[in-house]
Amino acid sequence: MAKLSGQLSKMQVSLTNNTQAHYAIKLDEQVFALNEVIGQPISLHYQGEIHCLNCDRLTKKSFSGGFCFPCSQKLAQCDLCFMKPELCHYDQGTCREPEWGEAVCMQDHIVYLANSSGLKVGITRINQIPTRWIDQGATQAVPIFRVKSRYQSGLVEVMFKQHVSDRTDWRKMLKGEAEPLDLAAERDRLLALCESEISLLQQQFGESAIQVLTAEPVQTIEYPVNAYPKKVSSFNFDKTATVEGRLDGIKGQYLILDNGVINLRKFSGYHIEVEV
Repeated sequence: MAKLSGQLSKMQVSLTNNTQAHYAIKLDEQVFALNEVIGQPISLHYQGEIHCLNCDRLTKKSFSGGFCFPCSQKLAQCDLCFMKPELCHYDQGTCREPEWGEAVCMQDHIVYLANSSGLKVGITRINQIPTRWIDQGATQAVPIFRVKSRYQSGLVEVMFKQHVSDRTDWRKMLKGEAEPLDLAAERDRLLALCESEISLLQQQFGESAIQVLTAEPVQTIEYPVNAYPKKVSSFNFDKTATVEGRLDGIKGQYLILDNGVINLRKFSGYHIEVEV
């Protein structure tokens, strides 16, 4: 029996044996591996406090995934352009945090195809692979572009969104493994559909800035799940302070219990006690 408490952060993820998703819950500086307790009872109790992930201010409500309201209004990562990078306004001199933008947004990004609840297109910083894919519950993924900035990745994603979704149906993702897809064939199909638009972007930014990737291998990911729910019902710490049941699995940032699911990332900044 293990018991730990502290401020919740999103689960730490990694790949073992190149395909197996491995999870650990993080409370303050405490890290506890979860794969080893699949099939066992687990209890999570919200202790009634939320602290901002940025300034540690006590807040009654979490904004933008773990921040107090003032920080949600001043941090660049909470700006709309971080969710929709095609709206980047760094070049206009209005970035909320220019130094942060240079360190995060002005770095190489990957545009990828993934299969989580079906085919989707997505973007992430190059050093966030395969973390981003695991966080989304993807069972397959493949990089299709390498670009020089988040803004450019947004432009490429918008181009592909004319032909493929950029969203994951989280309920469908949690009901079972996605039907396997031929991602290499899907990549080639989409590249052909967008050939002229890709050429225009390369003329604008240069081929070295918009690199098409046609030889990257497809990554497959297996999740530690004993049983998927037939009906997906979600827990919310704001409504139910104690969540407990048998831990049947983990996928994306969700704990799958025998009586419901909970998205731990949604409650980043919450102080909770975990007992397994």
